[in-house]
Amino acid sequence: MNEISVIIPTFQHTKTIENCIDSLLSQTLLPKEIIVVDDGSTDDTKIRIDRFGDKIKYVFQNNQGAPTARNNGAKLATGNFLLFSDADIFFKPNMLEKMFSVLETHKDVSYVYCGFLWDNKKFPAQTFDADKLRKSNYIHTTSLIRKQDFPGFDPKIKRLQDWDLWLTMLENNKIGMEINEILFYVRNVSGRKNISKWTPSILYRIPWYAIGWTPKTIRDFKNAEKVIKIKHRLKFKNFT
Repeated sequence: MNEISVIIPTFQHTKTIENCIDSLLSQTLLPKEIIVVDDGSTDDTKIRIDRFGDKIKYVFQNNQGAPTARNNGAKLATGNFLLFSDADIFFKPNMLEKMFSVLETHKDVSYVYCGFLWDNKKFPAQTFDADKLRKSNYIHTTSLIRKQDFPGFDPKIKRLQDWDLWLTMLENNKIGMEINEILFYVRNVSGRKNISKWTPSILYRIPWYAIGWTPKTIRDFKNAEKVIKIKHRLKFKNFT
């Protein structure tokens, strides 16, 4: 039986939240429920959500960050499967159906993920590989997860929360499986705070320490990566 709970944490996403929800309500396999957790928005997000009536469960909380918003949504979820969607994501109509089919067919798999587009940049789904996952993250937060296997997001982790989640599940012998298709895309709307962000990978490979200066985006990422690797006792290169 399909019992998919979709959880959307949102903060100031009035420009995209409606289209995100519309794409979920147009699925060939409809979710059991859509839960929007508003993480302290001060724009007209609530007004936008109200037009959907009882099709949406809306919850407001004081700003606590996306991990806490996702966890609070999961606590309210009544479905056996969870899908966490950022508010700037738009889904192909058959995404939920394809993901659900994989978990129904492969009972040993705890979650399923796919490829996606970030504006015009393609991110193909990579084959699940535990050793590779320990080195870097290649799985988007927006994956379909068996609720019984979901350990929750660590609210202390401020960046790379999805990588931390997959590593925690891996330590509990919970694995994923890919769908080698592009099934959703992320829309970058300028002038607002994005949940979904992307920086060209080539910038992470430049030896910035050699010139004595590192861009803040790269520095923050490297520091976050270090936090994750220390937590999960993974090897990491020294970073300066």
